[in-house]
Amino acid sequence: MTEALEVEEGVARASRAEYGSDYIVELMSELGIEQAAFNPGASFRGIHDSIVNFEGSKIGVVECCHEEVAVAVAHGYAKAAGKPMAAILHDVVGLQHATMAIFNAWVDRVPVYVLGGTGPMDASRRRPWIEWIHTANIQGSLVRDYTKFDDQPAGIRAVPESMLRAWRTMMAEPKGPVYVNFDVDIQEERAPEGLVIPDSDMLARTTRVAPDPQAIRQIARWLLEAENPVIITQWLGRDPQTVPALVELAELVGCPVVAGEQRLSFPTTHGLNMSGGERQVLGEADFILALDVWDLQRTMYQLNPATRELDSIQRPGSKLAVIGLSDLILRSWAHDFQALYPADINVVADTALAVPMLVEELSRQMSPGHQEAARKRSEAITERRRRMREEWRRQAASESGNSPVSVGYLTQQVWERIKGTDWVLAYHSHNPWPMRLWDFTHPGQYASYGGGGGVGYGIGGTAGVALAHRGSGKLIVDLQADGDLLYCTSALWTIAQQKLPVLMVMHNNRSYYNSEEHAQRMAQWRGRPMERSGIGTQLADPAVDFGAVARGFGLWGEGPITDPQQVGPAIDRALKVVTEQGTAALVDVVTAPR
Repeated sequence: MTEALEVEEGVARASRAEYGSDYIVELMSELGIEQAAFNPGASFRGIHDSIVNFEGSKIGVVECCHEEVAVAVAHGYAKAAGKPMAAILHDVVGLQHATMAIFNAWVDRVPVYVLGGTGPMDASRRRPWIEWIHTANIQGSLVRDYTKFDDQPAGIRAVPESMLRAWRTMMAEPKGPVYVNFDVDIQEERAPEGLVIPDSDMLARTTRVAPDPQAIRQIARWLLEAENPVIITQWLGRDPQTVPALVELAELVGCPVVAGEQRLSFPTTHGLNMSGGERQVLGEADFILALDVWDLQRTMYQLNPATRELDSIQRPGSKLAVIGLSDLILRSWAHDFQALYPADINVVADTALAVPMLVEELSRQMSPGHQEAARKRSEAITERRRRMREEWRRQAASESGNSPVSVGYLTQQVWERIKGTDWVLAYHSHNPWPMRLWDFTHPGQYASYGGGGGVGYGIGGTAGVALAHRGSGKLIVDLQADGDLLYCTSALWTIAQQKLPVLMVMHNNRSYYNSEEHAQRMAQWRGRPMERSGIGTQLADPAVDFGAVARGFGLWGEGPITDPQQVGPAIDRALKVVTEQGTAALVDVVTAPR
């Protein structure tokens, strides 16, 4: 690529690199990368030096104590900032540490720009022992099954092609992580004459995938013909601009929306939001429109977790239309693509384009009769939603005397103290209560979902969200699970070192409770002792003092709290530390399992 380009205004400019790693950092800056998270390693010492010392570098360093944390930081940052940052990994061992976090980003469809070092590939230049065990043949093969692209350029002039193609592939919808690694010789040798920095706008940008207009017309007709249409979505909120279009679509048709927690795709304050009541509305629906739903089976069926039997909740004879991009990012190794599900029409398209087109088409086709039917449906659904939220609030409040503390009551207590602030929920594990009790009005308030189900994402992802919002005045909230924090506790050091103001409130059930539930189901199903379900699942002997853990990393920490009446005052004290001192604070609350 570099030989095909000459220095020309608007096309390419001359590189100022002294070494190969300087050139890599110049290209990172050209792509707009502002932060790089890593745990240091000798295989990318050249890149490390260039980030810190090269005159042209403006990239900030986020030091982490584990590679899984580094990738999780970049994962959370990308969702909160709306743009990627880099995570840099030390050759074979660092990449192996990071594999779970890369898989999380893959399943969450989040762009993480993963870079690494290797080599020397020229075996005659390797240091004895260490550079032999830390060098792999095709290093990217370790993560190829859950990245969109991987490459290892063989020479310095191949670096722009590799880095820009990785960026372009990563940013094309559906997005996902990529991996590019560099031989140490490429990084550490003197840069040759004539290197240029290509214009990334010309080489790394693409447009979106538009829908078939005929399919949009058909879906609009079905929506208008239906007596009980329903919209379901999981990932639509990945593009915040699409959420207002979905609100307009739902209001136009007068139909309920069932939104998963993968993204904030529909305001929880809206009367047409029937998330939490999906069984009822899907059972009534004669037409269902699925927008960015990767796992239709999970939405359309009720699962018996002990026997794995599935019972459909979809109304017999109802029509289903699907719009999304799930067919465009598949690997045969990890079956995260989910089960095939029959649909009357399957439209491969970006919902950011399809939903506004559908709104326009509906506006053309709607008659006064359609408008009146939509109005009546909206009124009925809004009343159902009001009753549903009132019942959730009543239930949470009624558990104010429970010890261990009710997760619903804890979530309500946090909400009462943050609702007047400019807040962002960075993580909430499997806690369903924020979506029930908190007023989410726009996608920027939510960055919680971790992707691949790998325990350990939450605290690193929270650090990334806080990094993205540093200096903004936003209050970053982490409803932190105990098991998740124990996987990557060292992320607390990164939060402290970066001086990230985060309010961490733990729902600490002293258990890997998902596994404990499975143990209970197995025992019950097989007629065995239920009281032994805590063996190998509970974290109570010894119980971890997370307040002390936080203080050990230089943060403010309090707890463990078992008295529900002490929860609110403790959160008040932590919130004061976060807002007045600009640092993180952790409140450890011992909670009931659910």
